[in-house]
Parts: sequence; structure tokens; C-alpha cells
Amino acid sequence: MTLTFDVRRQDPELVGPARPTPRETKRLSDVDDQQGLRKHLPFVLFYCGRGGGTGADGDDPARVVRRSLGEALVPYYPLAGRLRQVEGRKLVVDCTGEGVLFVEADAGVRLAELEATGLTPPFPCMDQLLFDVDGSDGILNCPLLLIQVTRLLCGGFVFALRLNHTMCDAAGIVQFMTAAGELARGLPAPTVTPVWSRELLDAHSPPRPSFPHHEYDPVPPTAFPPPGDMVTRTFTFRPADVAAIKKGISAAQWGSCGNGKASTTTTFEALAALIWRARTAALEIPAGEDARLAFPADVRRARGLGLPAGYYGNACVYPAAVSAAGALRGGSLGDAAELVREAKKPLAAAAAEYARSTADLLALRGRPLLALGNLFIVSDNRRAGFGLVDFGWGQPAYGGPAGAMFVLSFLVAVRSGDGGEEDAVAVPVVLPRPAMDRFASELKTMLLC
Repeated sequence: MTLTFDVRRQDPELVGPARPTPRETKRLSDVDDQQGLRKHLPFVLFYCGRGGGTGADGDDPARVVRRSLGEALVPYYPLAGRLRQVEGRKLVVDCTGEGVLFVEADAGVRLAELEATGLTPPFPCMDQLLFDVDGSDGILNCPLLLIQVTRLLCGGFVFALRLNHTMCDAAGIVQFMTAAGELARGLPAPTVTPVWSRELLDAHSPPRPSFPHHEYDPVPPTAFPPPGDMVTRTFTFRPADVAAIKKGISAAQWGSCGNGKASTTTTFEALAALIWRARTAALEIPAGEDARLAFPADVRRARGLGLPAGYYGNACVYPAAVSAAGALRGGSLGDAAELVREAKKPLAAAAAEYARSTADLLALRGRPLLALGNLFIVSDNRRAGFGLVDFGWGQPAYGGPAGAMFVLSFLVAVRSGDGGEEDAVAVPVVLPRPAMDRFASELKTMLLC
């Protein structure tokens, strides 16, 4: 279903901390400033018109959010600064208090109309709901956040945010948005106190990687992205779909009927394996070439790493599963799921050591990109907390990534069914148009099997 509407924007403005904050320079960690995170990521949250803001701003979400951002930037003052690069391509943030970019807007559409389109990526008129302000998308010497609040005709609103990924991962930016939401609702201070502590994810001196890191293997680049008209399509998996996929994996492991054994495969393992295998086939990657699946794994709670509660930097490592494309396509879905499980094993056994080893390898090799040869990244955002951010209008009807990329897909928690009664997982995928048709066909075949 297509939908178009007008968005009227006011001029962008800088919102700085509501009170004076320290003027200092802070170093990012060796995990933060790796090359692959030097990009901006967009997120979006849709709110209906129930309830209202608190205080003098009343029911105007733009004013409520703008005020709460200023308050939240007091404890999160590094986000109001600017990045620069020092010797060795090391990133530091100058805590200047210049502020984040904020855009106030109105759209001629109701939330119900947006929900009728499915309320999953690609969202209609997303480039208008998060307008790319000229000069705002650089990594150095640019605002670290771009935020747009767009009021809807029904009294609801859209909160869209673009993040300089070197500063935060998904959990980190949710922590900041949650703090702004708490302040918007009248709390005197955020319930979680932000902590910098980026030195805890710095490399040893000298660096000494202790694990193989296939995610950063120096491999020949493939066409990236491949030529052609790119399209985005979201595939939604209801609980029954996930159960069927797991049953198929169990049957592959234990025989045609599974011998009554329950599958131990997690939902992430099952969906990541399914999508990776179907995508590899859809892109017609030559049988002898390696296909790679990487996935961000949060190490915040890793025993022995010492990251404090309130840490809002990048705390993810990227273990990778690697398989010859022909073997991946020719094997069972259970084989693919086993490759994902094997890639996760170092984290289960020694997450803190793996994280330190990652920082060491990044520092040793100049903080490189992930190995881009036939790479696919699946990021599980289901428990990041986007769906819990509340500015006084309750929880969002959708909260999560605003889209996907050719190399990157997300798992997002959504509600499905006619009445939104089921917990489901939405996966936006970006592929060239002919490959997308093949991908959908592959998924259908695998689910039928």
C-alpha cells in the first residue's frame, strides 16, 4: 500500500544542554572508533495521541521533547559535542556543548493511515520524517544526533533520530532516549546514571589478540553493493512461523520427525540462518566463494569485563560464521543454524576475553572495516528497548530501525495479526530487485519444507 503526505518543517535548530556542562575532551574506545561504525544510523518511533505531556508544554510533543532533550544532555553532555580525529586516526569528542540538531514538523497524515501500510520499513515519506539537514551527516565536526519530531493530524507524533554510530550502539542510544522520556514525564533525574568509562574497551599495550577474528579477515572485496535498483521489503515472522522453522531444524538434526525432541535453536539462530541461506542463494554467490554472516553481540554484562551499569558506548563485538556459498545452499537449514551457534561459542565461554581480543585486533590493524566479501550482518534489536521509550504518550506503536542496508538487516519486535495480538519478528531486507524476487521465493520454499 502506497501513501504520500505533506510534511511542513520549521528551520533546524541546535538544542544544547539546559545547564552548563564540563568543557573537556574525551577519547572514544578502540571498539567505538572502528571504521565500520563511522556512519549514521536512523531510528524511528511512532506514537498515537493518547495521554499527553506534562508541565507547561502540555500536549505539544515537539515542545515536550525539545525541553527533555536539553535536560537529558546535561548528564549526557558528550552527545552535545563534536568529534575530531587525532594522531593515529583516533577519535575524540570535544565536549563543547554546541548541541544536537532538532527539527520541528507537522505532517498531513494520521497514525491510523501509517499503520494501514504495515508500520514496518520501508516507511512512507521517511526522508521527510527525518530530513537530511545540509551539512549534518559528516562524522567529524558535525552534530552527533539529528532529531525530528513530526506532529500528526490525530494528535500523535513521529520521533525520528539519526545517530553517529561511533558514540553509541542500540542499547546506548535507547538509554539516552529513555532518560529524555523520563525527564519529559516529570522525573527529577534519569533512573540510570550515564557512565563514560570508554577506556575499558581499549586495547592492551601492546595489543595481543587472543582469538581468531574472521569478522575482520582481509578478504578480496566483492561488488558492494551490487549494481541494480535496490528495493527494501520487510518479512514478518509470526510465532507459528518461527515454530515451524525450529521444527524443520530439529528434524534435520534428529530425523524427519524430530524423534519428539524439542529444538534447542534460539529464534535468533533460526531466523539468522534462514535469511543468510536464502540471501546467499538469491544473490547467486558462486559456490566456491565464502559467504559471511556477522552479528553484533552485546558484552555489557560479560563477567570480568567490568563495564558499569549506565555505559552507553559501543559494547558489541561481531563474531562471524563463514561457509562456502555452495555448501551453505546445499546443506540443510540445521547446518546453517549450527554455523551460527559455533560462531557464538567464544562469547558463551569467554565474552570478556573475546571483547578485549577484538579491541586488540582493531588497534593492531588500524581499526579496519569488517570483511566485506559476501558479508551479511544481522542485528537483533528486539530487546534493545526502543518499544519502551515513553515521552508521556505511552509506548510507541513501532520503535526501532528506520530501515536496513544492503549489508545489514535487523530483527525487530512488532505486533501482528488483525488486532495486533501476536508478538512477531519483522526483518527488513535490502536487495537488488531481481534478487529480492529470488529471496522471497527461497524463503517460501524453505518455510514449506
